Amino acid sequence: MRIVLVGFGVVGQSFAKLLLSRSADLYSQHGVKPRIVACVDNKGSAISPAGLDLERLLMAKKKGTVGMYEKGAAKFDPLHIIENVDAEVVIEATPTDLTTGEPGTSHIISAMRTGKHVISVNKGPLALAFPSLIELANYNGVMLRFSGTVGGGTPILEFAKRCLKGDRIVSFQGILNGTTNYILSKMEEGLTYESALADAKEKGYAEAVPSLDTDGYDAAAKLVIMANWVMGMKVTMKDVARTGISGVKVSDVKSAQSRGNAIKLIAACDSRILEVRPTEVSKKDPICVNGTLNAVTFSSEHSGQQTIIGRGAGGMETASAVLRDLIEIRDTVFER
Repeated sequence: MRIVLVGFGVVGQSFAKLLLSRSADLYSQHGVKPRIVACVDNKGSAISPAGLDLERLLMAKKKGTVGMYEKGAAKFDPLHIIENVDAEVVIEATPTDLTTGEPGTSHIISAMRTGKHVISVNKGPLALAFPSLIELANYNGVMLRFSGTVGGGTPILEFAKRCLKGDRIVSFQGILNGTTNYILSKMEEGLTYESALADAKEKGYAEAVPSLDTDGYDAAAKLVIMANWVMGMKVTMKDVARTGISGVKVSDVKSAQSRGNAIKLIAACDSRILEVRPTEVSKKDPICVNGTLNAVTFSSEHSGQQTIIGRGAGGMETASAVLRDLIEIRDTVFER
């Protein structure tokens, strides 16, 4: 399978490392021989129809850009590469923009219009235009997969779609953002919101500008993706009622603790309402996890409640989700 990799940050580099470490067993166990034939970052590109040398590609990135892979290599426009390089799959791994969805949305649309399957770890396009992107994928007869957008390496979307197949999920709720969960867990230990946020930044769990997490945008984006994929809804970010955690005080946390509860940023969906807000949760509830863990409880019509818990972020974890999507595309499309 020939791959165009757009975006070579933490996830893109982790994916390259994963292919290096697993190339032999990928073929023996799954019949997959992935080749990255083009890679683009924000400063340059590298192209090789025979497949890029991944160790050399990673070394080039250490020098500043994959454009250093070849001396004098031209910087191509990502859309030009997506449309003109022969490949079966495009992996969209550029940074998330929840305001415009760009440049990821344009990359995905160009890939699908030229008959390429798409794996996205970029939440922006899916949070803002999920229904139309799925429609475009169906129209062009290609697959759009996005396991890494929710739960990192934890197969939350697959669990809901496959393990609960045959039943009907009527609602779900959970913790979808590890950064806010870490902050709230630290507040349980007595830290103020400001001190817990500073600690999260120091440990690398929160960005320098953490509002994407703390204001609930990241959780809302994941909620939208899940609602569309799992519940068959047709919703976008504007359909989510969203409240972040910046208003939570230590006194609120202590008050909840006195009742045997904890305050968590809960993303919830039933057939009508999409909501992200700080919520009191019983400490006996399986979704009441601490630190950077994610947890989701699905309520089904017949099988009751099922909870899945795991790490929600990390380069290698998300790269493993990309690999899972790649194997699914191979199994679904290339064995027809």
